[in-house]
Amino acid sequence: MYRNKTLAIIASAIFIVVSVGCKNGQPDGEGSAAGGDSSKGVIGFVQTGAESDWRKAHTVSVREAAAAAGFELKFADGQGKQENQIKALSSFVAQGVDAIILAPLVETGWDNVLEKAKKRKIPVLILDRQVDADEELYVTYIGADTYNEGKLAAEWLVKKVDGKANVVELQGTPGASPTINRYKGFREIVQKHPGIEIIATQSGDFRRSKGKEVMEALLKTHGDKVDVVYAHNDDMAIGAIQAIEDAGKKPGDDIVLVSIDGVRGAFESMVEGKLNCTVECNPLQGPMAIEAIEKILAGEAGNMPKKQMIKDEVYDRSTAKDVIESRQY
Repeated sequence: MYRNKTLAIIASAIFIVVSVGCKNGQPDGEGSAAGGDSSKGVIGFVQTGAESDWRKAHTVSVREAAAAAGFELKFADGQGKQENQIKALSSFVAQGVDAIILAPLVETGWDNVLEKAKKRKIPVLILDRQVDADEELYVTYIGADTYNEGKLAAEWLVKKVDGKANVVELQGTPGASPTINRYKGFREIVQKHPGIEIIATQSGDFRRSKGKEVMEALLKTHGDKVDVVYAHNDDMAIGAIQAIEDAGKKPGDDIVLVSIDGVRGAFESMVEGKLNCTVECNPLQGPMAIEAIEKILAGEAGNMPKKQMIKDEVYDRSTAKDVIESRQY
């Protein structure tokens, strides 16, 4: 546990360094906030924020891949607000960067600012979360199949509970594509099993503290009726674990917990017997994104698919101990 805390402190420190010079979604006007130079071009990267260990690992992955490829990376932290992201993207367009990577907080509301980039002939790559916008306004999307992640979580759960359980759901940020897809994908499977009932669903905003707060409220309302917690990410699940323990119950035994992301903290919780399953959503998307940017800037975007999905895996307590040391985030 001490080693994990040390790693978390280091990761946070890295993220702070990356974010220097950026306030309220405004990118650093001095240029590179993440290493590299402008010999190959300048990339603007608009991130959602730093709401979880997953998000911090995602930022570092893009930063390191850009630097290794010789790009200058201008970074903007949206701080969990779409208006900050839109301001940052508009600023990058005004600066005339060579390309933009956008990790959108929510699906909708991007058309106008993406139109600005298109008029300036600045290619945009959508990373991690999807947008509901005209596909002509961006080159490609790279990320996980978050709908399938919801299905995988449900398929594991159906087997675990033998098709019968009362489930409470901790949703992610309202309007975000992973929230929408993990909600729908999970239901595609459980609706085939009438013995599984979702008795409550509430947003925990992908945050550990909020997951704990929401779980406390759900336990007060539903008490012993709760058999399962389905969390849209590991951080909320870990927060829920704390609430379950505070209520005098044993997480992982009295209440089954299944979540999504596959961060190291989730594996530690599985090894401790407190989390039952996590569906991986790999945050190390930087190399794939930067490779795509290189092809785009080289004029090779014509044959690029609109969606490029990253393969994920399912892990549970039976395998966690064997693979925990191989986890990079």
